[in-house]
Amino acid sequence: MAVAAGDWGGEDISLIRFFLLFLLLLATGCGPTMKETADTASSYTITDCKGTEMKMPAPPKRILTLSMSTDTIMLGLVKPERMVAVNALLEDPVSSNIVELAKQIPTKINNPSMEEIMALRPDLVIVPDWGDIEQVENLRDLGLKVYVCPGPKNLAEIKDTVCRLAAAIGEPERGEKLVALMDDTLARIKSRLAKIPRREIPRVMLISLMAGYGGSGCTFDEACQLAGVINSRSEAGIKNGQTMSKEQLVAINPDILFLPSYTAGGSLDVEKYRRQYTDDPSLKNIKAIRNNRLLYPRESYIYNGSQDFVFTVQEIAYVVYGDEFAQSDREHLSAAE
Repeated sequence: MAVAAGDWGGEDISLIRFFLLFLLLLATGCGPTMKETADTASSYTITDCKGTEMKMPAPPKRILTLSMSTDTIMLGLVKPERMVAVNALLEDPVSSNIVELAKQIPTKINNPSMEEIMALRPDLVIVPDWGDIEQVENLRDLGLKVYVCPGPKNLAEIKDTVCRLAAAIGEPERGEKLVALMDDTLARIKSRLAKIPRREIPRVMLISLMAGYGGSGCTFDEACQLAGVINSRSEAGIKNGQTMSKEQLVAINPDILFLPSYTAGGSLDVEKYRRQYTDDPSLKNIKAIRNNRLLYPRESYIYNGSQDFVFTVQEIAYVVYGDEFAQSDREHLSAAE
């Protein structure tokens, strides 16, 4: 008996979709990953941040990660040829500090579907724990090795993620080397800061397109501390994720405003967004506006959650304290051989 398309239930459609993906898996040559691989000299076992243990037959050669920060970390651990794709925003010079590295990887992605992921034939998929966990289980059901890593909120967690991802790809010593490079860079910044005469510590305020970003409990907050400035949003008791009203901004009265630069490829009028603050009569007596202390730190650094967070610290010091902390657009720490 024929069945009309409208007679299929949601569970039936899900089963059909799963079966089609299963056929795609076989067609793209990923079948061997679906059975237990015998131990070899190069095999190793990893456990992700959710406690899922998996055996890797060898260090992966076709790596896929599903966020900009994990792409950037991975490109500090391996050469570009071991990445099957990277986030499309890594080619945007406003958003990325590794544009040239990203250009070496032909395939760019943005929230890829399961079908798109399967077509790339990755031998390891890295997913941040704030990602689609249901997708994680579906990809595992289809035989892919999927490693869930934490989304870092501070320097210690960034270092932990670097080491976790290095272990996941069978290169733990590269993770240790990358963390050492981070420590060396921060030590140099700290040494330079100690030489700057300061009568008082400037109080800065990040005006972000993400209205709730910048309070206590985020990487920007810790970067301010390491750069020798006060994050006035955090000082006022505003936590990351909490929005701030203009009345609160007036009461906080920061010395410096960090204004955004992101244009979403030209589709966003960021100048108009800035004018909501700079041209608002109710804000004209804020010290930052009255003294024209309006600064534009590079967003490729300010929102960086990778090993290059150290350059977030340097960028804040650069725009606040000057050329002693000058850096190029392409600073990037790498332990890749």
